[in-house]
Amino acid sequence: MHPIEIIELMIVGGILLVILLVSFILKGKWRKIIQGLAILFLVSFGIFYYVRPYWIDMQIEKKVGYIQIHLEEQYPGEKWKYQIAPHREDGYESSNPYYIGVIFDTEPHVEYKYFARNNGDVIQQGWYSSRSQSDLLHEE
Repeated sequence: MHPIEIIELMIVGGILLVILLVSFILKGKWRKIIQGLAILFLVSFGIFYYVRPYWIDMQIEKKVGYIQIHLEEQYPGEKWKYQIAPHREDGYESSNPYYIGVIFDTEPHVEYKYFARNNGDVIQQGWYSSRSQSDLLHEE
């Protein structure tokens, strides 16, 4: 479990504890309303925790499409492949899944990192090479 997930669980647990403590102070119908609110909060967090990886996958697909359009405009006739951080696997929790790696066929030892906010806003954030590179063909 990643430290961010532990912090999220601690925050949700703290909020849930406060809601339950308030429900024990109140009496009658207000106690039931606050306890219902606590159950609603717990169920909504469970749904959020379950849906979030799929939401990230949908956002990544959309951002890859934006980057595809950008690369086709910038480098027509070239071929490339994408490197996406496997955010659901252990060991990759610290990798930002929204930074898409692009490896061009003309530069197989250099991985360029792209970030896309929307269709017209794609920027190259950096590059990584296993070898020392002085002339990068696709640096923006």
